[in-house]
Amino acid sequence: MSSTLDRIKNKQAKIGIIGLGYVGLPLAVEFAHAGFTVTGFDVDERKNTAINAGESYIPDVPAADIAVQVKAGRLRTTSDMSKLSDMDVIDICVPTPLRKTKDPDLSYVVKAVEAAAASLKKGQLVILESTTYPGTTDEVVQPMLEERGLKAGVDFFLAFSPERVDPGNAQFPTKNIPKVVGGHGPASTEMAAALYGSVVTQVVPVSSTRVAEMVKLLENTFRAVNIGLVNEIALMSNKMNIDVWEVIDAAKTKPFGFMPFYPGPGLGGHCIPIDPFYLSWKARQTGFECRFIELAGAVNSSMPEYVVTRVADALNSVKKPINGSRIHLFGIAYKRDVNDMRESPALDIMELLIRRGAKVTYTDPWVPSFTHRGHSMDEVPFAQAIEANHDCVVIATDHAKFDYAAIAKLALVVDTRNAIKGHNGSNVFKL
Repeated sequence: MSSTLDRIKNKQAKIGIIGLGYVGLPLAVEFAHAGFTVTGFDVDERKNTAINAGESYIPDVPAADIAVQVKAGRLRTTSDMSKLSDMDVIDICVPTPLRKTKDPDLSYVVKAVEAAAASLKKGQLVILESTTYPGTTDEVVQPMLEERGLKAGVDFFLAFSPERVDPGNAQFPTKNIPKVVGGHGPASTEMAAALYGSVVTQVVPVSSTRVAEMVKLLENTFRAVNIGLVNEIALMSNKMNIDVWEVIDAAKTKPFGFMPFYPGPGLGGHCIPIDPFYLSWKARQTGFECRFIELAGAVNSSMPEYVVTRVADALNSVKKPINGSRIHLFGIAYKRDVNDMRESPALDIMELLIRRGAKVTYTDPWVPSFTHRGHSMDEVPFAQAIEANHDCVVIATDHAKFDYAAIAKLALVVDTRNAIKGHNGSNVFKL
């Protein structure tokens, strides 16, 4: 342990990061900035080519930051997994999606661990950051790494540290988000804590990998359940002819016992729509039913259909059907000021509208074009979208670059984000 720990403390450790997405790339740049030599590993050669050329494909990571580290020789990327044998640390940051049955899909984790196991050597530290169910590190990762005879906590070191990334949030980049660390034994925890302590402002050690895995699921389940609650309140308020946004604004003036959550068109991104189902799946293996999680999931997943209902209400007010109407979406990414479309509710809204015969277009400055379930589209620039003769527009994502005063003047607007505030015109329909 001492040699690897010393190399970490002296920033001489070679760090390999598998998966260069919204989690892995910012982490790689942060380690390189701290003075470590970092190698990124990704099967997508487009990502490797971009990074090695000093370019960025993630808005939160400026190309200039990458270029500086590449030029200094502290950052490079490759798809050659055999080079993992040269690393002192292997940090796994790959996706963990759900299957169609809402069961965990660990195929990316398994492939990454297989690559790490193929060249595992004594003294290496292996860390899993990919969000998963409690027990994955001990039950899946550890046996795979130990197949060749090396023992975790003795010959090599193993830990779990949940990623905490909020794309588009400039206030909380990787460096100033506290890092939870749970190792397979005290030595693994100490080593992982030392590693992250060199690049983040606070490290929070916990007693085991299972606790660390559960921390991440609690964080995102807390958000999913509360968003489900406020989405149901929004549906209820509409039936009672009450402005739910006004209710929330008033409620959040209470200085204790209340935390504001906001309704929306559904859940998107790589965490909140997915992570709670990892927990409920694991709980079912023990005979425990997570009723809050399942109910919140049902409410949240119903929101795109409700948005389409609001579009129908808006069109009905001017005696028009959805079928044949020209409907424009402002925003297609899952949240503001990012290009991430994973699980975006705007995609579900688009598909539901197309099924009902609408002619759908979109504007999103972060997504110039996309293909989803057989539908390929190119972005309509904002100025052109404002001038077009749409029957109805939907604010699906509240991007900072949108001129909402201009949108508010359009014929019919369905505002799912309360982006148009203080507007009492009959042309604006909210959740």
